[in-house]
Amino acid sequence: MLYSPIQFRNVELKNRWVMSPMCMYSCENGLANDFHYVHYGSRAQGGTGLIIVEATGVEPRGRITNHCMGIWNDEQAEKLQKIVEFVHQNSESKIGIQIAHAGRKGSTWENKQISIEEGWETVAPSPIPYHPTERIPHVLTAEEIKEIVQNFKDAAKRAVGAGFDVIEIHGAHGYLIHQFLSPLSNIRTDEYGGSFENRIRFLLEIVDEVNKELDENVALFVRISGTEYAENGWDVEDSVRLTKILKEHSVDLVDVSSGGNIHGAKIEVFEGYQVPFSSQVKNDADAKTGAVGLITKVKQAEEILQKGEADLIFVAREILRNPYIAVQGSFEMKEENFFPHQYLRAKISS
Repeated sequence: MLYSPIQFRNVELKNRWVMSPMCMYSCENGLANDFHYVHYGSRAQGGTGLIIVEATGVEPRGRITNHCMGIWNDEQAEKLQKIVEFVHQNSESKIGIQIAHAGRKGSTWENKQISIEEGWETVAPSPIPYHPTERIPHVLTAEEIKEIVQNFKDAAKRAVGAGFDVIEIHGAHGYLIHQFLSPLSNIRTDEYGGSFENRIRFLLEIVDEVNKELDENVALFVRISGTEYAENGWDVEDSVRLTKILKEHSVDLVDVSSGGNIHGAKIEVFEGYQVPFSSQVKNDADAKTGAVGLITKVKQAEEILQKGEADLIFVAREILRNPYIAVQGSFEMKEENFFPHQYLRAKISS
């Protein structure tokens, strides 16, 4: 199953391996460079079914750090297009991009908030900082929220123009969309706060506007935190409820991670620790999901799929250690997978 194809709209992935989006903190002015060209290109040579480019800011304030990727202008999109073209021309991999806004968790370096002079004023749904020692974020007005929705739409348009096969909206890990979703970080009293329906409004508006820029040749994923590990906070039942609605709004897959919104939340971390969230969302919402969270072994990944706990396997740290996990796993499983023709002398026959 790990080496079976799967289709989202007209986008067919050759296998179920996905390189999870991971920040590289290596940009200047949001521009991809030679490091990113090699970094993403190497995973394509390793036979990964889908590569997702790191969290990419839809505006300068949307970055986590000064060195995060951006797609708020055409120059940034052109740099990314070079990576997309290499992947398409030299592999069977598809490539996606995660478009994001950090909200109150922006303007940081090495997990600490930097000064406004070095960084910027952060924004959020409510005047609640991520950490009590941080500056109180600017509370977005309804008009400013609409501007950010438009920024997501514009980012999607640039991503489509650059040739990406998949757009993933980052609604997890305590970044801006998640800040709206959670009643612990969103205490608004207008149409964007209070009820579940109001708290998910920002995300749904982004989804609908982004979808206007997509056709059947570009799929749409949303990453969420299945739970935020906090009493009275966002939980897996909320995630199931949201996913049912996202399906109605033409979201093709929900990428289920967890945590990130509540500082100091107690999280028990072990191999595959987030897979149960993917499983519950998939089965209770009858939706396609991606599993992530210390998935490190080929047999572990295959078992997740066989048990019906996910449709895609998102790999993060392990694919940093081993860009060729997909092709090496095909040797282990005795399955066919993309192998660069330049390297054929090294191929192990199945």
